[in-house]
Amino acid sequence: MANRIDLSKYVAYLFLLIACFLWVIPLIFGVSTSFRSQTEVVNVGFRLLPVNWVVENYMGVLNNTSTAPILKWLWNSIFIATSHAVLVVGMVAITAYGYTRLTFKGRDTLFFVLLAISLFPGVVNLIPSYKIIDTLGWVNTPWAMIFPGLAGMGNLFLVRQFMLGIPKELDECAKIDGANDFRIFYSIILPLVRPVLIVVFLFSFTGSWNDFLWPVIVYTDVNKIPITAGLLLLQDIYGNYRMIGQLMASALIAIIPTVLLFLFAQKHFVKSINLNAGLKG
Repeated sequence: MANRIDLSKYVAYLFLLIACFLWVIPLIFGVSTSFRSQTEVVNVGFRLLPVNWVVENYMGVLNNTSTAPILKWLWNSIFIATSHAVLVVGMVAITAYGYTRLTFKGRDTLFFVLLAISLFPGVVNLIPSYKIIDTLGWVNTPWAMIFPGLAGMGNLFLVRQFMLGIPKELDECAKIDGANDFRIFYSIILPLVRPVLIVVFLFSFTGSWNDFLWPVIVYTDVNKIPITAGLLLLQDIYGNYRMIGQLMASALIAIIPTVLLFLFAQKHFVKSINLNAGLKG
């Protein structure tokens, strides 16, 4: 029996090792390509690492502030994604509190109806969403990216399930001491759901950061587009075969903020797996 368990463990490790290898090798090749000279990209065949490491690709991308201001696009994305994620956390936390702690007629029915509606593909809403944004005068503004999607049902479902694991006896004790709903939410519920709210922030940030189709639709000003829409423009500027290195350098610059965010916040993913993580002790 022990040998069978050990064998399954080794098979699992082997599978994970192969999956890691398949994911890491393209990433290493992409990073190395960004440090290759244009001559090496054209003339040398497949090599995992460059013959000579150069930084001209990055310098060329960063110095191009006229047709491709990548640092401006990077700042646009940081502002949009951060603002969107902060507002999502606030809205989802308050809404989940209402669906778990407040009692009103049709509460659960309303929630599951909205959850069912959210299963429709997002592309179905593109035309009406753009019409709303155009009517509000938000085309070519950050608000076109920040406000749509604030009430995402996926995040709301996650936080609601987390809050359902918090005993309602805590609310009752607080009410005996004279606390109102706002005080209960702010002083009791919010600290307990902090792990899952951090995860919601990360999901919302990366979702807004990686959004490609919507910014291409609502932006026409080159200086106001986020980095994902900018990468599409860079394909026209650097997309020819002799400028692959600069295109790869641009793509790697675009992922730096999200990589750093996950490195600093990865522990919260593990903590959020347990829906009762906030109820220790």
